[in-house]
Amino acid sequence: MQKIAFIGAGNMARAIIIGLVNSGVAPKNIIVANPSSEKRVILANEFGVQQTSDNIEAAKFADIVVLSVKPHLICGVCQQLSDAIDITNKLFVSVAAGTTVEQIQQALNQQVALVRVMPNTPAQLGLGMSGLFASKEVNSEQKAASDKLMSAVGKVIWLETEDKINDIIAVAGSAPAYFFLFMEAMEKQAQALGFNAQESRMLVQQTALGAAQMVEHNTAAISTLRENVTSKGGTTFAALEQFKKDGLEETVSNAMNAAITRAEEMAKGN
Repeated sequence: MQKIAFIGAGNMARAIIIGLVNSGVAPKNIIVANPSSEKRVILANEFGVQQTSDNIEAAKFADIVVLSVKPHLICGVCQQLSDAIDITNKLFVSVAAGTTVEQIQQALNQQVALVRVMPNTPAQLGLGMSGLFASKEVNSEQKAASDKLMSAVGKVIWLETEDKINDIIAVAGSAPAYFFLFMEAMEKQAQALGFNAQESRMLVQQTALGAAQMVEHNTAAISTLRENVTSKGGTTFAALEQFKKDGLEETVSNAMNAAITRAEEMAKGN
């Protein structure tokens, strides 16, 4: 069984570790490294994984090294590892936004097998959507291992070119916040209509959950599902016409393009 090291013990590392353990990966084959003890000790106590404060110790242990530190720290961590140990046959998986294959390989000082992953926060519930891009050094076995890694926390899609990572950010990575903003606006209006805070939240979250489940469990196009609950001249029709009048589609398009632009800027260090 391949051994996996997580460099960093944040929310995404925790989500993936939970998914791996729940999918049957032995905790003894997982190690998490983090400079502060609290998060890594909690993971060790809850799931039985190994833990250390030493990135080098963790990477030496592993066949797969998951880089789950903040983007501005990733190059320093990579340089630390490449200076200390032989990384030639290891697979590196990066979940850091805005840090390219070239930048990571340069920091590692060699053309190692590297998979860039753009996950999203529902991975914490096993409901994530991740985009994956493999460098040319990644072999079929390593690609399968990366697929298994991220499939443990949701669904995956493989990307043909690295620049599509930025599109995944716009469509999935940042997207939970779009829905939260919409739900927040609905919740606020529900309270304005006289529902209390608890009632407003329940109305909005249950409706959103039901709508998402209808999409998942129905092969019809999303547009068809919308049409099925829209009677011409009725209440839903009136609401949707107002959305169109206010430019909802253009707003969504502009917002997603803004996310892509920012991702491109981050990749350039801006």
